[in-house]
Amino acid sequence: MLFDLRSRGRRRTVQAVYLGLAMLMAGGLILFGVGAGNGFGGILNAFNGGGGSSAQKQIVSQQEKTALAQTKAEPNNPAAWASLVSARFTNAEQGSNYNSTTGTFTSGGKAELQRMTQDWQQYLKLTKKPDPDMAVLAARAYGQLGDYASQASAWDIFTLQNPTQTKGFECLAASSYAAKQDRTGDLAMAKALSLVPKASRTSLKQTIEAAKTTPAVAQQC
Repeated sequence: MLFDLRSRGRRRTVQAVYLGLAMLMAGGLILFGVGAGNGFGGILNAFNGGGGSSAQKQIVSQQEKTALAQTKAEPNNPAAWASLVSARFTNAEQGSNYNSTTGTFTSGGKAELQRMTQDWQQYLKLTKKPDPDMAVLAARAYGQLGDYASQASAWDIFTLQNPTQTKGFECLAASSYAAKQDRTGDLAMAKALSLVPKASRTSLKQTIEAAKTTPAVAQQC
């Protein structure tokens, strides 16, 4: 997990961050490994699910309740919806929502991701410049739900604001191919290949193109 909440001091810190500075947290902790250019997973290494204790579940649930209350109090505040997007995603990775043995979301986790994507759509209605970090979360959620067209749209938002980050284009290409949007996939893959050393291009191309026949490859993003 991104945070080790077993430490009492760390629990207090994370809770405080989520309740008071959720947007700052989301902006600073997502993009570990961006631009490595050697396969999928770098952007989202910070979000490897690992289940969680009942204490973790309680903290995250309170975070979600707080964020939800904020959206009700300020329904036209995009920051409030971004906080809820972050809270929903975090909650989806906790406790019984995530099977750490198989590395998959349970039905409960997927239901939470579905709610998160609805919040993401509301957030998009309220901002002209979506936070690329929120776009990463949305892309991950859509991928796990098998909605590859929406996953590609989220990665497109990310790449528009990060035109030199290889991983974004890799994932845009893979999700586009998974969604049968080959033209977009071709353009994104060409950009990704241009950003990596020549020696890495053949392997990377094969990895990305696998999404054409095995859409679930895009879930690795």
